[in-house]
Amino acid sequence: MLEAPNRRPARFITFEGGEGVGKSTQVRRLLNNLGQHAIEAVRTREPGGTPKAEAIRSFILQGRSEAWGAGAEAVLFAAARLDHVNQLIAPNLAKGTWVVSDRFCDSTRAYQGLTGGVDDKLIDALENLALDGHTPDLTIVLDMDPAVAFRRVEQRAVEDGLQLTGDRFEKEELDWHRRLRENFLDIARNNADRCVVISAEQDEERLEAAIWDVVSARFPELQTGPVA
Repeated sequence: MLEAPNRRPARFITFEGGEGVGKSTQVRRLLNNLGQHAIEAVRTREPGGTPKAEAIRSFILQGRSEAWGAGAEAVLFAAARLDHVNQLIAPNLAKGTWVVSDRFCDSTRAYQGLTGGVDDKLIDALENLALDGHTPDLTIVLDMDPAVAFRRVEQRAVEDGLQLTGDRFEKEELDWHRRLRENFLDIARNNADRCVVISAEQDEERLEAAIWDVVSARFPELQTGPVA
């Protein structure tokens, strides 16, 4: 990764995991903790993060790409990621701003590669093209039994007065989501230097604290107290 001169290196942190495990909430909480330690950081997501990538996100999650198959979806995700890296991730890292992303390349490998059956060689080629060397410094994999995750999603929907419809992936059967969970755990085991698995089956405050313990242990610049 490019580093701005005379600055501490910017870090790239990603959150992964199945549907409903609380990634978005914990990304927001981590950004708040980083700010308390005088770390400038941007929050982003995949697919998305830039106007072009958000347009691809809408197309996929509406189910409009489903009939094309997992291979085509992997290509679309890679196109979104390429723009995301070029327009948001790389420029921020280059100027010393940390980047925290809700999903990144591991999701394509878990969803379209392992669960969707897309060949590893295609996934590898798309990943090399899109990342251009911008591999995350740390990936937090939030792990939860999918049955528990969906009960939480349903409960939140009831509390908020919303009707659950399900996007392209949320509507899949529970067994599919169980395979997805195992895929993320496999990815974490195969990339133990980068990935840390944390149980998401705890309340938000305890999960936030567990994540901060991991992040602050990984990056020495965070081991001082918060800025007053």
